[in-house]
Amino acid sequence: MLKQTLLEAVMAGGVELKRFFNGDFKISQKEGINNPVTEADHASEAAIIKIIKKNFPDHQVLAEETGEHIRDSNYKWIIDPIDGTINFAHGIPLCCVAIAIEKDKEIIMSAVYAPILNELFFAEKGKGATLNDKKISVSGNTMVLTSNLVTGFPYTYINMPNGPLEVFSRLIRKGIPVRRLGSACIDLCWVACGRFDGFYEHKLETWDSAAGYLMVEEAGGKVTDHEGKKFSPYQHRIIATNGKIHDELLGVVRNEIQL
Repeated sequence: MLKQTLLEAVMAGGVELKRFFNGDFKISQKEGINNPVTEADHASEAAIIKIIKKNFPDHQVLAEETGEHIRDSNYKWIIDPIDGTINFAHGIPLCCVAIAIEKDKEIIMSAVYAPILNELFFAEKGKGATLNDKKISVSGNTMVLTSNLVTGFPYTYINMPNGPLEVFSRLIRKGIPVRRLGSACIDLCWVACGRFDGFYEHKLETWDSAAGYLMVEEAGGKVTDHEGKKFSPYQHRIIATNGKIHDELLGVVRNEIQL
């Protein structure tokens, strides 16, 4: 019932994303620059929450647009109704719906649906990860120098010491390809299925990482914070890799290893 509801919810969000994609919709700005929310975000989130409340009315919900719906439950649904909103708003198909289910403060199941790409990722704790029902696994690359990496840039405090621009500069000056797709959920899922060898980011919100990080772990990868400690989606910094380059990439990001 839990998996069925999760998949029904993420697909319902995807229907709304696809319905508005490349169409006319209202856009407003949240706090900060280049931080839009669209009519489609609200429609997707409403569709998702409706399905969750129908099947699990007592469960907690943490959603990007409507915040926390507190209940007396050890289950929490963490929702990003559209990850990659700027991409979506400009007709770029790298956008998705992401939902994670937390039980007793541990992510146990997640789904990420990119309807324009026709890609549905699913992961369950201890049972692996899939893309369109086919099992996925991380890449086998063993060196940062030969890696294909992906990152994102926060819109605030980008000039922090040893921040995203400095790390990016160190990597690309060595000829390492570092992509910037504009959707952290897709970044993480693409690490999980081996398209990227690693991903790092300096400032993500809970709904940006909760679904994707389980995908990486269940595909055989490794996810930590920038201290190398166990990752929690309730803190901002993340490094997710195939596991084989993890310690080296962690050292590069922390400026402790010179390539």
